[in-house]
Amino acid sequence: MTAPLPYLKMNGLGNDFVVLDARQEKIALTARHIRAIANRETGIGCDQLIIMEHDSIDGIDVFMRIYNAQGDEVDACGNATRCVAGLIAEENGVATVAVRTNAGLITARVNGAMVTADMGRPKFGWQDIPLAEPFADTTGIELQVGPIDHPVLHTPSVVSMGNPHAIFWVADPDAHDLGRLGPLLENHPIFPERANITLAQVLSPERIRARVWERGAGLTQACGTAACATAVAAARKGLTGRTLTIELPGGTLSIDWRQSDDHVLMTGPWALDGEGVIPPALLAEDAA
Repeated sequence: MTAPLPYLKMNGLGNDFVVLDARQEKIALTARHIRAIANRETGIGCDQLIIMEHDSIDGIDVFMRIYNAQGDEVDACGNATRCVAGLIAEENGVATVAVRTNAGLITARVNGAMVTADMGRPKFGWQDIPLAEPFADTTGIELQVGPIDHPVLHTPSVVSMGNPHAIFWVADPDAHDLGRLGPLLENHPIFPERANITLAQVLSPERIRARVWERGAGLTQACGTAACATAVAAARKGLTGRTLTIELPGGTLSIDWRQSDDHVLMTGPWALDGEGVIPPALLAEDAA
């Protein structure tokens, strides 16, 4: 690619994105290009790269294509959805935005710096998450780290929010080296599509503290779909109610697992940090 490629830098609770606009002209990037752009030392740096595309379906404002920092295309990203919805709402002067992803349609209500995104229904079937083998009860599957008689982590809840999540219930998320354990668990054979790994501490029936190792991105300040997955998993286990606050290193998200239709509503901030043009060296054929 030789033409200048403008970008926006955005974040939701510190979970940061490089956002490209391909609604008028297609953008083709290789996995090597994406890795080069996402590199925090030699590139621009981001957890995910987002491409906004025109959607031919009536009533859809934008199609959001999502790539993790490793260059793999993924299906869902809650924080990026809020960012893109906020951007489109300001651009079009509207309060409701329809965003389509590979995981489906997300309707978002924008109120200034805050966005409520309807993330749809969670999936709990082992084949929907997916898992490599059947489990009748996904509120806690057989998986542990450490000695059999004294595991460090064990019996995670597993959920799909359009992407796979495993939530380990702990007394203190900071007591575990998630930077070391995260990649081991993300790539465990039980997760054929890998998984996002969350360590969650229930503080009260209305509040949870969590840290997340995000699939293909590593430790992140926040993960919207992980917050949703943690909230519904906690409610399924009877640890909390269906409306609660998730504390993440980058801030808090409000989650409401709506009783009437089982849709998960996620409310949190979005921010535009700046803009620029991607350096041509990052788009070269030999980009790292």
